[in-house]
Amino acid sequence: MKEINIYTDGACSGNPGPGGWGAVLLYGEKQKEISGGEEATTNQRMELTAVIEALQALKVSAWKVTVYSDSAYVVNAFKQNWIAKWRVNGWKNSKKEDVANQDLWKRLIELMSKNQVSIEKVKGHAGDHWNERCDELARQAIKTMLGKQAADGNHNG
Repeated sequence: MKEINIYTDGACSGNPGPGGWGAVLLYGEKQKEISGGEEATTNQRMELTAVIEALQALKVSAWKVTVYSDSAYVVNAFKQNWIAKWRVNGWKNSKKEDVANQDLWKRLIELMSKNQVSIEKVKGHAGDHWNERCDELARQAIKTMLGKQAADGNHNG
């Protein structure tokens, strides 16, 4: 089974606000960087989107995938079995409220079913090279988007 390591990160300028995500896929000596953003979003949505986009970038199934994230939100959903509990409870959280970001969680679960995926915690902003690179990609995506918004605004005025 082919093995791949994926590092992901999400960022927001304001929460909610313009957001970006970044991911680095590492397979043997090969490396692929992807990133993107949204005009109005939250940090949690960007953390989830980074993992989703990275898994979508895998063109074939049956990989052994290790995803490294600094997001407690993403990691704990799996490590603490939140997702299993949410599914049993009809996508309600412990407060009997609708689980936030259900659309992304459901998409992530669907993508994870195509591969053997484990999610591991990496300490953010602690010098991990790939985590730092993902943070740079996410922040650059925000800057690119903000620059585009400013340019669009100038043309529409």
